[in-house]
Amino acid sequence: MTTTIHVRTPTGVRQTSDLGEVRELLEREETFWIDTSSIDAPLHALLTDVLKLHPLAVEDILLDRPGPKVEDYGEYLYVVIHGVVCTGTDVERAGTVELDLVLSQRWLLTHHRGQLRAPAEVAEEFSRNTKVMERGPAFIAHAVIDRMVDLYLPLTEAFDEQVDALETDVVERTSTDIVPRIFRLKRALQRVRRTAAHQREVLQRLSRGEFEQIPERALPFFRDIHDHFVRVVDLAEGNRELLSAALDAYLSQTSNRMNEVMKTLALVSTIMLPLTFIAGVYGMNFDHMPELHWRYGYAFALGLMAVVGSGMALWFRHKKWL
Repeated sequence: MTTTIHVRTPTGVRQTSDLGEVRELLEREETFWIDTSSIDAPLHALLTDVLKLHPLAVEDILLDRPGPKVEDYGEYLYVVIHGVVCTGTDVERAGTVELDLVLSQRWLLTHHRGQLRAPAEVAEEFSRNTKVMERGPAFIAHAVIDRMVDLYLPLTEAFDEQVDALETDVVERTSTDIVPRIFRLKRALQRVRRTAAHQREVLQRLSRGEFEQIPERALPFFRDIHDHFVRVVDLAEGNRELLSAALDAYLSQTSNRMNEVMKTLALVSTIMLPLTFIAGVYGMNFDHMPELHWRYGYAFALGLMAVVGSGMALWFRHKKWL
């Protein structure tokens, strides 16, 4: 659990982990960014006693929320954004990670559980370029959210590759593991899609100038994030439809193969039916039955069966049923 405070200075950006310095920064009206993964008592005291956050906002920060949200508390804006976590190309185990942002005119607070790539990348960028920090907290928030949205792109590409491979398997293979794979991918995609749909609305509200904490000159940057995320949602919807189509295609192919088997069995049964009738007739043991004691009766019965069976097979082949 770590807490890092990034403070703008005339020469660049200074970093500290002393929470007691926040009160002085507020009094001097300096621009700063608090990035923390802590949930301990000092952080709770900072949120309630120093930053004067609403108790409901503090509760939401310290606890995980199931979905994105944005709420205006007047002096500050509370935003919940979700990124995605995916180990390699294992999209079936893809999950979401929460990032809480509290945006004020002079400062920004970001809170997350454990290490998160987006805030770390923005903090690393400060060592090369301090313009983001100089522009104010809204631009820092934009940089963090932008990187959170960028995390979705590799996942959508991995989903595309998995769906393409699945479609190939549906056509070329008859393995029984295809249906479980389709449902595992659909569940993983549904988890991401459910979060993404709500997050799109949050990003839209941030981009249309609804909140005074986001200055007008920052709105084009937030609109750019919203546009990128709309593409992510569209790709998720497209993959969902492709998975449904792949499932329908697999079930259709399975049904067609079953129909071919049933057709073959029906034709064989049809051919065997008159042969069974002939065998039944000649199998009767009446004393005065014609041809019962004929020397060539057995050969005649077999020949008749062969002629009838061959004739029916040729007829079925002529009709392209066989």
